[in-house]
Amino acid sequence: MQNIIITGYAGTGKSTVGKVVAHILGWEFIDTDQHIVEREGKLISAIFNDHGEEYFRTKEGEAVQIACEGENRVVAVGGGAITVQENLKVMRATGLIVSLDAKPETIRDRLEKQEEVYGEEAIRPLLNSEDPLKSIRSQKAERQPAYATADWTVHTDRLSVQEVAEEIVRIWTRFSGKVVNASDSIKKSPEFVSIVNSRTGECPLLVGWSLLGQLGELLNDIGRPNPAYVISDNIVAGFYGDGLLKALELSGIEAKLFCFEAGEVNKTLDTAGRIYDWLAVNRAKRDETVIALGGGVVGDLAGFVASTYNRGMNFVQAPTSVAAMMDASIGGKTAIDLKQGKNLVGAFHQPLMVVADVSTLVTLPRREAVEGWAEGIKHGLILDPGLFEIFESEKERLLDLDHLIATDVIKRSMTIKAGIVSLDERETLGYRTLLNYGHTLGHALEAATEYGVLLHGEAVAIGMMAAAKIGNGLGITANTLVDRQERVLRSFGLPVNIPQVDMEMVNAAMALDKKAEGSRLRWVLLKDLGEAVVKDDVPDTLIRDVLSSMVH
Repeated sequence: MQNIIITGYAGTGKSTVGKVVAHILGWEFIDTDQHIVEREGKLISAIFNDHGEEYFRTKEGEAVQIACEGENRVVAVGGGAITVQENLKVMRATGLIVSLDAKPETIRDRLEKQEEVYGEEAIRPLLNSEDPLKSIRSQKAERQPAYATADWTVHTDRLSVQEVAEEIVRIWTRFSGKVVNASDSIKKSPEFVSIVNSRTGECPLLVGWSLLGQLGELLNDIGRPNPAYVISDNIVAGFYGDGLLKALELSGIEAKLFCFEAGEVNKTLDTAGRIYDWLAVNRAKRDETVIALGGGVVGDLAGFVASTYNRGMNFVQAPTSVAAMMDASIGGKTAIDLKQGKNLVGAFHQPLMVVADVSTLVTLPRREAVEGWAEGIKHGLILDPGLFEIFESEKERLLDLDHLIATDVIKRSMTIKAGIVSLDERETLGYRTLLNYGHTLGHALEAATEYGVLLHGEAVAIGMMAAAKIGNGLGITANTLVDRQERVLRSFGLPVNIPQVDMEMVNAAMALDKKAEGSRLRWVLLKDLGEAVVKDDVPDTLIRDVLSSMVH
C-alpha cells in the first residue's frame, strides 16, 4: 500500500483533511476533482450540465488512474468514484482506502456554508431540490455499500480537521505495520474457516467435529493459557462442561466453571452481577480468559461480562447452537437485556477466536436446531443466493443435522458474517446493518413476549416475513421473492405470522430499537435475492397494515 485514498460523500471533508494528512506525512496531495477541473477548464457542476454524468465518470476514472499510479500520495477522490468497480480496483491495489462519513444534517450544513463562500456554481446540484436533506439522505444511502468497502471509516461530525487527519495517519501506521495475532498453525489448520479483522487484531474462526477437546491447545497456541473462566448455562454445562474442563487441564490450563439457568430471561444485569462476584472471588485478572460455552444467550452474557470486568478480559467463543455458530458468536457484539427491550445494554468486545464444535449440535432439542437455521436463511437472502438455494434443496439433510452439509452451511454463513464485520465492525457504515434483516420486528416480539414464547430464530423468521411484505408494499421486493422466502421458512417449520401479542408493547420495543436513526426506524429490505437495502422512510401506515395482517 503506497498511497492513502480518501473517499466519502460530499461535505465530509475529503480535500481539506487530505491536505493535512499529506502535510503530516510529507507526501504529495492530489484531488481528483480538482485535476478534472484543471484539465477541462470548467467547474464540476458545469461538466455535469454540459456533458452529463457518463462523460464526467469517464474523466474521473482517468483521474483516479493517474493519481494512484505514483507512490507516497494522499488522493482525495470524488464522492461517487468508489461506486465504479474499475476505480475501486485501482484504489484497492495501490493504497489504503479511508472513508470519511458524517450525518446527513452535518453534510447539508457544510454544503450550505461552502455555497456561501464559493457561490452556488461551485456546488453540485445537491442543494437545488425542494428537500436537500432528503436528497442527501437518499443518495448517501445508495452509495453506502460502496463506502463500506473502504479499509477504514472516520466519522467527522464532531472532529476537527486536525483530529481527522491524525486518525487517518494513526490508521495508516497501524495498517502498514500490522501485527498478525492469529498464528500460522491456526491458519493452516483444516478447521480454520476465516478471519475477522478488527481494531484489536485478528479473530480466527474454526469449525469442525470434536473441537472442544482441542480448545486448550488452541489457547496455548495463541499464548493465552492460564487460567480460564468458563461461563455456561446449566443445560450445556451438563453435556460438555466437565469434558471441557478436563481438556483444558490436560493442556496445562487451570479452569473454573460458572453455570446459570438457561434461557433468555436470565440474560440480565442480575446474572451478570453474580458472575462478577464469582470472578472477584477467584481473583480474575485482566489478562486472563473468559470462555463462553453455549448458545447466543451465553455468548452475549459472557462476552458482556468479559468486556466490562476489570475494564476488559480476554474472551473466547465456543458456540454450541446453530444460530450462535453462524451469527451470534461472530462480530464482538455483547449485551444483556432490559425488560424494555433486547440487548439494550452492551459493548463491542471482539473474541480472541471462535471455536465451533459441530458435534455439540446433536444434543440440541429439534426446535432449537430448527430456529438456528433462520440466521443462515437470512444470510442467503441478503448476500448469498447460492446459500439460500441450499436451504431450498437440502432441507431434509439440514433438519437431520447431516454432518457434511451442516458443517458446510455453517462455514459458509460464518464466512459471510466475518466479511461483513471486518468491513463494518461497529455498525457505523451501514453495511453491517444488513445483517439485521428481520431483527427490527424480531427483537421487538421477543421483548413483548418477555422472552418466553418465541426463540430468537423464530422471532427473526416472523421479522423477515414482515420486512419482505413491507418491501413488497414499497415496490422494492417482488411477489415471487416474498413467496419464495415464505416457502423456505415454512418448510423448516419456522413461524411466518405474529402470535397473539400486545402490539402496543411491540411498537414500544421497536421504538427503542438500536437500529433507529433519530425517530425513524431503519428497515432492511430485499431488493433481490442476495441484495438488500436499508430504508428509514417507510410510512407508518404501511408498517401498521403489514403487522396487522400478520397477527394470527
